[in-house]
Amino acid sequence: MGHSSPSNDEIIRSVAAELPCGVWVARAPGGEFVYANKTFEDILGVGGRDDVASGEYAAPYGIHDRNGDLYPEDRMPFVRALTARREVIVDDIVIHRPDGRRVYIRATARPVFDGAGEITHVVIAFIDISREAVAEIARTESESRARHSERMKSIGTFAGGIAHDFNNLLAGIKALTSVLRHGEADPGRQRDLETIDAMTNSAAALTRTLLSFAGRGRRAAGPVVLATVVLRMAALLGRTLDRQVRVQVEAAGGLAVLGDETSIEQVVMNLAINAREAMPEGGDLTLRTRDEGDRAVLEVEDTGPGIPEALRARIFEPYFTTKQAGAERGTGLGLATVHGIVQQLGGSIEVLDNAPRGTTMRLSFPGVAPPAAPLPAPASSTAAPARGLVLVVDDDAPVREATVRLLESIGYETLEADGGAAAVERYRQRGSEVRAVLLDLTMPGMDGPTTLRALRAIDPDVRVLLTTGFDVDERVEGLLAQGCRGVLAKPYARDTLADTLAAVLR
Repeated sequence: MGHSSPSNDEIIRSVAAELPCGVWVARAPGGEFVYANKTFEDILGVGGRDDVASGEYAAPYGIHDRNGDLYPEDRMPFVRALTARREVIVDDIVIHRPDGRRVYIRATARPVFDGAGEITHVVIAFIDISREAVAEIARTESESRARHSERMKSIGTFAGGIAHDFNNLLAGIKALTSVLRHGEADPGRQRDLETIDAMTNSAAALTRTLLSFAGRGRRAAGPVVLATVVLRMAALLGRTLDRQVRVQVEAAGGLAVLGDETSIEQVVMNLAINAREAMPEGGDLTLRTRDEGDRAVLEVEDTGPGIPEALRARIFEPYFTTKQAGAERGTGLGLATVHGIVQQLGGSIEVLDNAPRGTTMRLSFPGVAPPAAPLPAPASSTAAPARGLVLVVDDDAPVREATVRLLESIGYETLEADGGAAAVERYRQRGSEVRAVLLDLTMPGMDGPTTLRALRAIDPDVRVLLTTGFDVDERVEGLLAQGCRGVLAKPYARDTLADTLAAVLR
């Protein structure tokens, strides 16, 4: 008995089944399912659905956009091809398969016309472009990270420069205040000068925090008490956040976290900024610390609208942001950075449900013993006035003049230089008389490091005490290794200058 030849329809279906792309066919205009090949099922994880028509494709087939939202029904390839009456290509579809896999798709939809020019069917070819899409996403994210890094570097340089200049101003104020306090007998004026000095110390603490964010501060790891960081950061946040945001602190607990202060400050700042952005009309921002057994806990609470349950699993993903447009568009890195730092410190972070309003970010870290209390300061060396000539090198005239006044009030004679070149010339002329050089790190032209090398070329035993508006960092530590005898961070107190200079001269 002979075998019957396959029909044209059977041949077409047999060929379509072996195609390397998924094929799906539906009737127009309703979108009723007609045919899907095996590759379609392999790609989507589900076969064609007889119970699904146009307007209800997204959920049954797991069709999403690249933000993870269900794909809009009015933008489906079927609808686009039907509306445009021509072939359309859509490549922003991500299939969320039942097994949890994500498949990036390029869909090519083509309408089929009858003899009268009416669309009878739409044929859609699905191609898996996951490898291509993932590579493109990785490239885009890499470029975004590079841009963000450059921007943060620029911001850090700018912030560091501002902090340095403020510290120079504070150095002059603090030096003159110290001189006036030393010679003031009137109790009322003494109290006023003490107030000025305390305000200068508060301003200096703020600039140290700014230097930490600028990456110009020391990042040594050690036990850090959360309550101490939160109290310091609250003062900064109170000055920088919108006035409608009320910053409140509930600082308790004595356990410390093993890490560096800069990283923990960044965690608090990022969480505070995130909370502020959740309260555009204002509200309460509460920073709370406490101990729970052997864990040190930090909570940052706001009174905003809260985080929808559907978004909570994604808020710590890099580049995920709910602010998608305009000047307020987010980078999507704030909470991701917090998550990374918390993990590095061996901690955990979770979002607490504050229904009906507000969000609480709860961070928990392994607790360690707090740092030991510092030893009592030695008696000031100012009891016996110092003697000798000190060369003061600083390009900032008010700071230099205030430092000169301060040194002379301690008992030293002074010689001034307004820059590195002048300092070298003065030292050549009177080096045998100079007992120490007070050298500013950052100066135009011949800076501190260059000046130090030039002075050591004249006299390898020159005693140089470095002063800087920046915190002690690798650059300063390098100069200490090159023969610098010590460092003073501006602004410094009279007794601190006296004691440090005395130690250099011993």
